[in-house]
Formats: sequence, structure tokens, C-alpha cells
Amino acid sequence: MFPGTRRPDAKFEGMSADQSLEDAVNDAPQLPGVSIVIPAYNEESVIRQCLIAAIYQSVPADEIIVVDNMSKDRTAMIVRQMQQEYPESPIILLTQDREQGLIPTRNFGLNNATSEILGRIDADSVLEPDWVEQVQKAFLDPSVQAATGPVVYYDMPMRRFGLKADDKMRQLMLRLAKHQYHFLFGSNMAMRRSAWEAIRDEACLDEKDEMHEDIDLSLHLAEHDLRVQYWPQMVSGMSARRLEDSPRDYRYYVTRFDRTYKAHNVKKMALKAPMVVFFSVYFPAKLLRAIHSAGNSQGIRRGGQ
Repeated sequence: MFPGTRRPDAKFEGMSADQSLEDAVNDAPQLPGVSIVIPAYNEESVIRQCLIAAIYQSVPADEIIVVDNMSKDRTAMIVRQMQQEYPESPIILLTQDREQGLIPTRNFGLNNATSEILGRIDADSVLEPDWVEQVQKAFLDPSVQAATGPVVYYDMPMRRFGLKADDKMRQLMLRLAKHQYHFLFGSNMAMRRSAWEAIRDEACLDEKDEMHEDIDLSLHLAEHDLRVQYWPQMVSGMSARRLEDSPRDYRYYVTRFDRTYKAHNVKKMALKAPMVVFFSVYFPAKLLRAIHSAGNSQGIRRGGQ
């Protein structure tokens, strides 16, 4: 064949390659849409940073839903301001004013979310920039019905060390539970809509506010043999403000594990490990946080001089 002469079948070869590429794209797994639900009660100090992190994602969420539970402060006003500042972002403000409490507020948000995957974080959560993307990857496996990941405490020193420690503790919990129970973490979790619909009428309302609502959800999922996946790359920041609780209040918070297990008749002694860990770190972590906060305050004062 002479140089520059096109083979008679070249056109058809090109069409075949294009068709193969199109087929490959069509055969690629479709990434599920993700809603982010944020229950909020008197969260004016943290809700803005939470929403900014939810907005600036490598893959955008379908919707970012803040459910205001009769806040007495500027929480709702700040959300409305951000809707105006970021009109291209899918920030939705809902009001749950029928009853006070995290669980009815959480349920209201999950019931009103429209995506296939329902993410759930706290108002003091600060998502890593690839959180939505990682959630999508976690749910590419159709057997995964819920997912959770580690957290980094952004108002504590040695944050990356803290993230590694949190990851190791959660993986240890999986081994101690012999992979029978995979516990969700309310500050960093997501569920398929179908999984939520399967358990929402059974999830404990906990009117006395005695249990861990995220552990309760996990146990209801386990009762339905709905698989929870631990996904280490699904990282959220959160505040260590729980350390500001008095020793008595902190003890009540930690013993929620025990009361949640009893409500579900779960008797595995190994599952008490988180209680031991949380009790043991309270005073050292409280001291570290106080030193860290004092250092930051001094730095701010020097910068203002």
C-alpha cells in the first residue's frame, strides 16, 4: 500500500474502536447518588464549617440537608445565609418541630432525603474533601447496605496520630465482635435507602435518651442480615467537645454502650472494649485538649497584637 493511502477498512476499524469505548463506558458501574443529612440543635458555632466541607467535595452530593430541631440560636439563619452565598450548592433547610431530640430529627432527615445513599453526619463533622467519592466507592459492592469510617479530631493535637488510633480501634472492634456486628458511627456513616426503609419502623426511639442511636441502628441492620462495611478511606473530622463534659456526664455517655446492648439482648463481653477505651482516655485526652486550646488562644492573641 502506498504511503498516505487509507486502507479500505480503516473507517470501520475506527468505528469499532469508538463503539468499544462507548460500550466500556456503558458497562462501567453507575455510581450512586449521595444525600448528606445533618441533624442540628443549637449549632451556630460549628454549622458553617460543617457545610463548607460538605460543599467542597471532589464529587458533589446530590443534596445537603440540615434538619433544624427547634434551635434557639442562629443555626437556621446561618444555613439560610449559606444558601444565598452558595446558590449553586444543594443546601436544603428542613425544620423538625414536632419533638425535641436527635433520633426524631435524624429520622425526619433520612425520610426526606431522595438519593440512593443516605449519608449521615453531625453538625460538628468536617468531611474530608473526597468523602462523597469514597462513600460511592464503598457502595459499589451491591452487598454493602451501610458503611462507616474513622474520624480525626480536628480540635486535638497530633491529629493524624489520632486518626490512625481511631482506625485501629474500630478495626479491633470488628475482630472482637468476630465480624458479627459492624458498628456505624453517627458522625460518619451512610446507608442505602432500601436498608433504612427496612429498619426505620423498628429503630428504637429511645425517649429516655439512654442509648447510642448509631449502635442501635447497627444492631437493627444486623437483625436483618444487612451488611455494614468498614471503609477506612471514608474519613470525617469531628470535635472532641465531648471531653468538656463533667466526669459524671461523660460516664453516662460511655455507659450508653451497655444500655444499648441490653436493649438488644447482646451479651458479648468483648463489645465492652470501647467503654474501657473511652474511660481510660478521658483524663489524659481532656488535659491534652486543654493544653492545645490554651496554646491556640495564646497564638491568636499574639497575632492580634
